[in-house]
Amino acid sequence: MSDRSQLIVTGKPFTFDAERDAEFERLVKRYPIRESMIMPALWLTQEQEGWISAEAIAYIADRIGTYAAKVFELATFYTMYHLKPVGRHHICVCRTLSCYLRSKQEMIEFLADEIGIKPGQISDNGKFSLEEVECLGHCGTAPVVQVNGEFHEQMDVEKLKALLATLE
Repeated sequence: MSDRSQLIVTGKPFTFDAERDAEFERLVKRYPIRESMIMPALWLTQEQEGWISAEAIAYIADRIGTYAAKVFELATFYTMYHLKPVGRHHICVCRTLSCYLRSKQEMIEFLADEIGIKPGQISDNGKFSLEEVECLGHCGTAPVVQVNGEFHEQMDVEKLKALLATLE
C-alpha cells in the first residue's frame, strides 16, 4: 500500500481558524457545485496546519456536504497535498523525464548526504523534509526543485548548495 493512501489520525478535532473560515465562505460562493470546493478547502487546511489529517478530511467533507472518500480521493491523487507533517523547509524534486535526464538523481543524492534524509523523510530537527514528485510543469527549465511552494529552475548541485545556505 502506498504511503499516500494512509491518513494520520490525530485524535484532535479540526476546524478552520477565523482567517481560513472567512476565506472558505468567500470562495464557496464562486462554486455552483459545492464539491468543486474540495481542492481549495484542502489547500486552506494545508496553509493552516502544514498538512492534512484524517480529522481535516472529515471536516472538509462535512463542511462541503460530501463524502470523506471524495475528499480523500483528491487529497491522495495530488502530491501537492501533504498527508503527514513535513519539515519547515519542504523540498520537492521533480522526478519526471526532463529533470531525470538533467541530473535530478545527482541532486537527490546530494540532498540525502547534505541534510541527512532520503525522500519521504523529515530531518530529526524538523527543519527539512524531502520528496520526489511528479512533474512540476517546468520541463523547459529542468531540473526543477520546489521549496515550500517556490520554484527553483535549472538547478544543479552548486545552485542547490547555495539555496540550502539561505534556509534558516
